[in-house]
Amino acid sequence: MSIQYKAASESRIAISELMLPSYSNFNGKIHGGYILSLLDQIAFACASKHSRAYCVTASVDTVDFLNPIEVGELVTMRASINYVGRTSMVVGIRVEAENIQTGEVKHCNSSYFTMVARDDDGNSVEVDGLLLESTLEIRRFLKAVKRIEMKRKRREEFDRDDFVPADYLSDLEKYKVKVSM
Repeated sequence: MSIQYKAASESRIAISELMLPSYSNFNGKIHGGYILSLLDQIAFACASKHSRAYCVTASVDTVDFLNPIEVGELVTMRASINYVGRTSMVVGIRVEAENIQTGEVKHCNSSYFTMVARDDDGNSVEVDGLLLESTLEIRRFLKAVKRIEMKRKRREEFDRDDFVPADYLSDLEKYKVKVSM
């Protein structure tokens, strides 16, 4: 069976939504949890479009809230497949908010969701390869590879059964923490 390739442009998705007062937190800004819900939905749609399968969220590698989103702003999310593995895909999402009255657009969030394609029985299924058609797509793919490698190294160091906190106590000296034991 030969590998099929699909261009990132074939599964790109953009959604826009007006931010309503009911989405706001106690400070009058749009609640981060609401934005996370929208991010998960667009990641699902983008990954499902690429894989033509039901997809589940395996991990959220980065969610950086850069600027607050105000009630009344138009939020636009753009999602793209940045990386594919055997059954997984990394969906990169950019969130922008536009003040409809002034036209000012601000970058509010960048996120990377790892999604896994599943069949009707819940088993992982292989996904199409990714056809990279620009230097931007190559850069996104390579950055995803680097994030995956860093995550693997972090897991190897900190999730070990033989992790000994005493080996790291000197690292605490530069933090606002006091050890009392």
